[in-house]
Amino acid sequence: MVTSAAPDPDPYARRVLARMADFFTDEGTPWPRRLWDIGSVLALEELCEAGHWQAHNVLASSACDWQRNELRALIGPDQGLGERELRREINLLLQNSLVDPSPERRRLKEIIGHVRVGYLNRWASALKVEEDKRVKPERFSRTVAAHLLDLGFSASRLKVWARRLDRDRATGVEIAEAAAELARTSARPHEVLVALEKVPGRRELAEPLDHWRSKGEVITRLKDNGHDPAGIRTGGGFVYRLDPYGAAEQARQLLDRMVARSHYLRRQRGGVVPVPHIWVAGHPRPVPLAPPARGADVLSLAHEGHLYKVDSRRGRIDDALELAAAVNRGALAPAVAGGWAAVESLLVHADDPKGDGERSGKAIAADRMATIIACSWPRAELTTLAHRHSPSEPDDLSRAVAACTTNREAARLVVSAIEATGAEVLALTKPTGYSDQAAAQRMVALLANPRSQLNDVTKAFRIAMRRLYRTRNIILHGEATHSVALEAAVRIAAPLLGAGLDRIVHASYTENLDPLDLAARAEFALQLVHGETGLTTVDLLEPVR
Repeated sequence: MVTSAAPDPDPYARRVLARMADFFTDEGTPWPRRLWDIGSVLALEELCEAGHWQAHNVLASSACDWQRNELRALIGPDQGLGERELRREINLLLQNSLVDPSPERRRLKEIIGHVRVGYLNRWASALKVEEDKRVKPERFSRTVAAHLLDLGFSASRLKVWARRLDRDRATGVEIAEAAAELARTSARPHEVLVALEKVPGRRELAEPLDHWRSKGEVITRLKDNGHDPAGIRTGGGFVYRLDPYGAAEQARQLLDRMVARSHYLRRQRGGVVPVPHIWVAGHPRPVPLAPPARGADVLSLAHEGHLYKVDSRRGRIDDALELAAAVNRGALAPAVAGGWAAVESLLVHADDPKGDGERSGKAIAADRMATIIACSWPRAELTTLAHRHSPSEPDDLSRAVAACTTNREAARLVVSAIEATGAEVLALTKPTGYSDQAAAQRMVALLANPRSQLNDVTKAFRIAMRRLYRTRNIILHGEATHSVALEAAVRIAAPLLGAGLDRIVHASYTENLDPLDLAARAEFALQLVHGETGLTTVDLLEPVR
C-alpha cells in the first residue's frame, strides 16, 4: 500500500491522529468512521445516574442491569482505568445493583472521582512500552477522543488540536500527554456575543438585564474586536461568560431556549429572531449560528428519486422521517424524543415480548435497529474504499470500479481484491489515506472472521440505540432535560439513526418491505453470514435470489 514518498517515523501516531480527525469532524466523515460510544468516565457517571432513575421508576431494573453488564465488558481493555487497585474496585462494584440509595452506589460516586483524575496520564504511561505491546491505534484513538468530547471540548477545537499534533509529528506517548495537558486546562470563561435582529419587549424585558447590550454597544463591541459590522441588522444582544471548551454550542442552546420561549407570546409570537452568527472573544471569525448537522443522512431519498415524491397519502416512513428530522440540527431534547419516536414507530409490534425481561418492551426496537445498521456497515465501508482507491496509474481494480453501476458491484470488487492480495492492493494516498488504511484493516479483519466482527459492531450499535431510548425515558418520564449523557447520546446516535433509516427507506421503496421484515432479515443474516448458504458480507440486507 502506497502511503507517502518518505517513510513515516511513527505510523502508529499518524493512524491515531487520522482517526481522531474523523471523530472530530462534524460534517464529512462517513457514518461507519464516526465515534460509536462514550468514554469510560462518562459511562460510569451515566450508570450512576441510572440508579437514581431506577429508584424513581423511570428506568426498569432489567434495563439498568443490562447497562451495567455491558459496561463491565466494555471497560475491560481501557488502560486509563489503571492496572490493579482501581480496576479491581470498579469490577467489584459493577457486579452489584447500583440502585439509589445503596452503599455500592455511594462507593461508585467516590470511585468516579478517582477515575477522572489522572485518567489520561495513565493512558500515557500505558503507551510507554515496546511498540508491539501497545494497544491498537483504533482503540487508543476512540477511547481518548471520546473522553475529550465527553469533557465538553467542541469537536472543532479538538480537530485543530489534533491537526497541530500531526503537523508537529507527535508520537503516540506525546499525543496522550498532550491530551492530559488539555484536560487539565483551566481557561477562563469566554465572553460570547449573541445579537438579535428582533427583540420583542426589549425595553421592559431585555434592557434591565445585566448582560444586555444595546444596538450601539453591540456595534462598538464588534469593531473593538476586529469584526466588520457592515450588513449586520441588530436591535441589541446579550454577552454571556461561558465555558471556553464549547462556548459556541452553549450559546446556541441559550438562544434555542430564548426562541422557544418567544413562541408563547400572545403578540409577536416567535418574535425573537437572532442574527445568524455568534461572536466568541478571541476567535478571529464569527461562528455560524446554525450548528453543523449531526450526520443523520438518508441518502436513498435523493439517490432513488424520492425526495419530492410526496402527496396526500402518508405512510409510516413519512411519519418516521418527520419525527426524526430534529436529530440533525434540533435542540437536544426534541432530537432525542423525535429520534426515538421514529425508531419505535417503525420497529415495535403488538406481538413483541412483554414484561421486564432484557429484550422486552420497547427496548427490542433498539436491538432491531442495531442489527439493520450492523448489516449496512460492511458495504458502506467497502464502497468508500472502492472510491478512495487511486493509484498513480489506473490499474485493473480502479478501471473495474469506474465501470461499476452500483455500490454493490464496487464493494464486491474490493472484497475480491482484498481476499486475493490483502489490503496492500489498495492505493490509499488521498488526504484521508491513514483513515482509509485503518478502514482497510478493519475490512481485512471482517473478512477473516465476519461473525465475530459483526457481533462486535452490533453490540456497539445496540448500546448506542439503547442509550437513545434510555435518554428519551429520562426526558419524557423523568421530566429532566439535563441527563449527563444527553449531548453524547445525540452525537453518537444521529449518524447511526440516519444509516438505519436509509436502509429502511431503501427497502420500503425498492421492495415494498416492511421495516420489521427488514429487521428479521438482518437478524438472520448475522447468523448465516459466511456459512453454508453462501451469504457474503456485501449482501447482508439483500433479498434471497
